[in-house]
Amino acid sequence: MNKAELQKVFDDMDGLHVVVVGDVMLDNYWWGNVERISPEAPVPVVALHSRESRLGGAANVALNCRALGAKVSLASVIGDDSEGALLMKLAHEAGIDTSLVMQSWRRPTTTKTRILSRNQQMMRIDDEVTDDLYAEEEHPFIDLVLRFLQRVKPQVLIFEDYNKGLLKENVIRRITAHCREIGIITAVDPKRKNFLAYRDVTIFKPNLKEVREGMHLPVDNTDEKELNEVHSKLYAALHHDVTFITLSEKGVFYNNGFSSAIIPSHIRNIADVSGAGDTVIATAALVYTLTKDVALMAELANLAGGLVCEEVGVVSIKKDKLRKESETLLCV
Repeated sequence: MNKAELQKVFDDMDGLHVVVVGDVMLDNYWWGNVERISPEAPVPVVALHSRESRLGGAANVALNCRALGAKVSLASVIGDDSEGALLMKLAHEAGIDTSLVMQSWRRPTTTKTRILSRNQQMMRIDDEVTDDLYAEEEHPFIDLVLRFLQRVKPQVLIFEDYNKGLLKENVIRRITAHCREIGIITAVDPKRKNFLAYRDVTIFKPNLKEVREGMHLPVDNTDEKELNEVHSKLYAALHHDVTFITLSEKGVFYNNGFSSAIIPSHIRNIADVSGAGDTVIATAALVYTLTKDVALMAELANLAGGLVCEEVGVVSIKKDKLRKESETLLCV
């Protein structure tokens, strides 16, 4: 690929409309200094000096899609609380459409608070309810999303599953079927609970741990032969189009039934792997929607995931930085 062709891919991202459906959360970061151990218990005393809140979970996937230039609509259920109000405010400031976000009095907005000192995480506090959606929430949510898809017809929909209760099997099945019917590409970042519920999606992107747990497979080696066998077993269960597996520090693997490869990771100064999967699925979904080139999808998503690992905390990809690195490493 030459620079002009690559530039066109990045330019065309601006014309995409993406719907991200999944579990959203508010990521709080409390920064402080540790200078002593508490006299009350053998724990460090953190003297806070700053606090920051960021979009997390499916909202971070939406933020990554927005950072790449796409128009983004976020579909989820949050709590009717101050954390939910802050999440909505952050989404609006990022230019993310929240007309598909419902509020519920039955559950709090999922919030993860990380306490850090000298770029090291000291503790994480999670405030969440992971029960499945009640029927009174589920059916209005499905109807809201299906009506939007029928009316707006976005090019791609991403399922971002964090096992927080939104993506029940019926929600997944109804939305996927409608996307197939009207020609919308679907990509999924699954979790164990509903791992095999994502039948007939376009891109299925687990990590290696999720493959082991979701398929009950003892995947010991990350060579192409064994991963191709994993693809065959996944395809038998899901009938999807593309298997895309992240392999942590070893890179990524793809198989679309016609070709397969392992794309090795590039040498990085890793600061934090939090949110890397969100960046990978966002980049992969956009690139594949535009090009249908599974190898290019894997290359660019692999680079994007590595770049965000160089920063502390959950951050979104920087489009210009990804483009420049892609030109350096991928263009001939």
